[in-house]
Amino acid sequence: MTGDGKRVTIAAIAHEAGVSVPTVSRVLNGRADVAPQTRELVEQLLKQHGYRRRASRQQNSRSGLIDLVFNDLDSPWALELIRGVEDVAHAAGVGTVVSAVHRRSAATRQWLQNLRARACDGVIFVTSDLTGTVHAELHRLNIPVVVVDPAGGVDLDVPTIGATNWAGGRSATEHLTSLGHRRIGLVAGPSHMLCSRARLDGYRAAVEAAGADVDDALIRPGDFLYESGFAGGLALLDRPNPPTAIFASSDTMALGVYEAARRRGLRVPDDLSVVGFDDLPESRWASPPMTTVRQPLPEMGALAARTVLRLAQGQPIDTPRVELATELVVRDSTTGPAPDRV
Repeated sequence: MTGDGKRVTIAAIAHEAGVSVPTVSRVLNGRADVAPQTRELVEQLLKQHGYRRRASRQQNSRSGLIDLVFNDLDSPWALELIRGVEDVAHAAGVGTVVSAVHRRSAATRQWLQNLRARACDGVIFVTSDLTGTVHAELHRLNIPVVVVDPAGGVDLDVPTIGATNWAGGRSATEHLTSLGHRRIGLVAGPSHMLCSRARLDGYRAAVEAAGADVDDALIRPGDFLYESGFAGGLALLDRPNPPTAIFASSDTMALGVYEAARRRGLRVPDDLSVVGFDDLPESRWASPPMTTVRQPLPEMGALAARTVLRLAQGQPIDTPRVELATELVVRDSTTGPAPDRV
């Protein structure tokens, strides 16, 4: 309380301490990413003013819901993440509300309106840019947030869960160079997404490490969906000197490359080696079964759920930035280049 009997706010504590509001919030949540001197000062002021955190997210008033928010739900990739979140939520006796905002501001506003009406224990955003407006509103509502595979930069106050995309892109390409391929095409993911750029950089690093020059004409844009893999595959295979192997930045795009090869009368892997990324169930069922980079999607979803639930309970988390390891899974879609195509 202040001297006039009014309840002190986090903003007032932050102003007096000379720090940001998110820093005070991190101290209240027991987060580890605060300097010891700053933590001591903030805790002293909280005690001095008799600050008590609102009980709406504490103890017995939890809503028992996690909001899981996607831009789109038109990929099997999303289902794998949902499965991981659901496993943890179910074990904790918490429900999951899944929403898709389709990158539209009107849909985001509607989602926020729904959120205010029902309340929740925490929010998990997937492949999203957490805008300042949304972040500020969630902070006002005292709702913790975790972002999985952030599209761009994220505020330091928001924990993120991702995968080692650069290492995955490099291992996929190194596998192809180790088989003797030198003209390796890439169907990349959306250029605005950090994971896409990391996979592209990993591809470039592996091509250069093999002693070859990166040919930008062998890099085609994609959006992680089948149609862009098909279009990118056709564009690469119709070149005068086409690649002998193609790395697609998602399994779904790699399946599009399979179809492009079939349309051009080529066999995988005899005439064209193909590597995907994700290790979705479809990659194992493909004909031939697909070599791919396993991204631990269920584990990423599970970790995101555990993290947001810990924050909702006021418990500290180990680290605000986590990247889970990717792994190359070799199956039957890759072999050395045919002698007449080297």
